[in-house]
Amino acid sequence: MKSTQRDESGGTAWISVEERARVLGIDPGTRLAGYAVVDFNRRGDATIVDAGVLRLSETGTLPWRLRQLFEDVSDLLAEHKPTHAAVEAVFSHAEFVRSAITLAHARGVVLLAAEMRGVPIAELPPAEVKKAVAGNGRATKAQMQRAVATQCGLAETPQPADVADAIAIALCGGRRLRGLA
Repeated sequence: MKSTQRDESGGTAWISVEERARVLGIDPGTRLAGYAVVDFNRRGDATIVDAGVLRLSETGTLPWRLRQLFEDVSDLLAEHKPTHAAVEAVFSHAEFVRSAITLAHARGVVLLAAEMRGVPIAELPPAEVKKAVAGNGRATKAQMQRAVATQCGLAETPQPADVADAIAIALCGGRRLRGLA
């Protein structure tokens, strides 16, 4: 049984009283976007259902790639029917402002796709995801890949790193949902 509530801003609150949860984790990007669908049982045990990358047009304009991302995420939502979604919150360093703005466009598309389907979405700070999965809020991409492989019992590290990031985002979102993060 699922119980979510709309808050006064029109969004859905990140609460649940479910037997199970299915979390779609998205590592947004405008060239590659990692995704992972992870099921959680009542105890909080995680099982990866699907994971991969959405490869967006290398030559298309930004609006075209955003449309493609929206359609691909919408397809994932329709196919996997997640109970919740999680995406990394925007972060920015002074020397990478342009990248942060472009990433914000991709995040907006992901947020819109989830909201249009009524899927509650958590926005998770990168340091929170890294700390929850690797035990270090400043973990490198390689450390995250190894941590995800170890925690999920994978024989190899997820490739490319965008996949590992999406799995980590889904794991952190599911743990937060379960009160474990």
